[in-house]
Amino acid sequence: MRIVMFGYQTWGHRTLRALLDSEHEVALAVTHPPSEHAYERIWSDSVADLAAEHGVEVVIRNRPDDDELFGKLKEIDPDLIVANNWRTWIPPHVFELPRFGTLNVHDSLLPAYAGFSPIVWALINGEKQVGVTAHMMNEELDAGDIVVQKAIDVGPRDTATDLFHRTVELIEPVVREALELIASGKRDFTPQDPAKASFFHKRSIEDSRIDWNWPAEDIERLVRAQSDPYPNAFTYHNGKRLRIVRASVSQRRYGGTPGRIFIREGDGVVIVAGADARYGRNRGLRIERVRTEDGTELAATEYFRSMGGYLTAHP
Repeated sequence: MRIVMFGYQTWGHRTLRALLDSEHEVALAVTHPPSEHAYERIWSDSVADLAAEHGVEVVIRNRPDDDELFGKLKEIDPDLIVANNWRTWIPPHVFELPRFGTLNVHDSLLPAYAGFSPIVWALINGEKQVGVTAHMMNEELDAGDIVVQKAIDVGPRDTATDLFHRTVELIEPVVREALELIASGKRDFTPQDPAKASFFHKRSIEDSRIDWNWPAEDIERLVRAQSDPYPNAFTYHNGKRLRIVRASVSQRRYGGTPGRIFIREGDGVVIVAGADARYGRNRGLRIERVRTEDGTELAATEYFRSMGGYLTAHP
C-alpha cells in the first residue's frame, strides 16, 4: 500500500517508524511545527527528522485543510492515511481521500478517553488499564470502528511517565497488525459503543493545581499523573508555589481542615485532605518530596521544618 502519515511528537515518530519498517511505501509525512506548549515540549521525537533520514518528503502544517496540501495528497493518490497525535481537525475530504480511508492511532482504550492526554486523565481517575487503539477515522473525533486494541495494567505506584513508556511500546505492534488486516481486505471492524464514550480536553497548568478538598487517594493519583517531565502537581505554601514530586496516602486517618500541614508520618509529612475531613475519617496525603519555585528538590521532612499552617490552591 502507498501510505501518507500524519503525526507529531514521539507517538507520531513511533508510528512512522513502524510504517518505514513495514513492506508498504511511505509517500509523505505531514507533521506540526515545534510548539512551546508544556505538553508538546515533552516526548518530542521529531517526525520530520525521521522522515528526512529515510528520504520521505515532509510537509509542515498546523492544520491540514489548505488546497496546496490537498492537491499534493490527490497527486500521491494514497491507499491509506495513518495518523497518530495529529493535534487539529482533519476534514472529511482529506480522511476520505485514500482508497481504504484513514487509520488513526490513539493512546487510550476507546471509546473511553477520546481526545487529549488520555493516559494522564485515566491515571487521575483510577483506571485499572490503559492502552492503544487503532481505529478507522470518521467525522467524530476518535469515534470510528476499532481495528486493533491492546491494553496494559496500571500498577498501584505507576506514574504517567511509566505508562507512557509502556504504551508507546504498543504503537508499533498495533500499527503492524492493523496494516496487515487492512491490506488483507478486511473492512468489517468493531463499532464503538457511544454510550461508553468519554472525551477529554487538552491539559494546561491549571489542571495540575491541587484542590485539598479532593480525597487524599485522588490527589495522590494526580501527583503520579503529573510526574516528571510533566508539569508537577502544585500547591502554595506561604504564598509561593510548591510542586509535589512524590506522595502517598497516609497510613492513619486524620481530621481537621483540608490543606492543614499536620504531622510527620514515616518519611513524609501528612496534609489533611477531603471536603469532609472534619469528621476524622479520611486518610491524609503524605508528601515525601517537593520542588520549590527555584527548582530545588527536597525531602518533605527537610522542607517542612515545623508543623502547622496550610497549603492552599492560590497564593
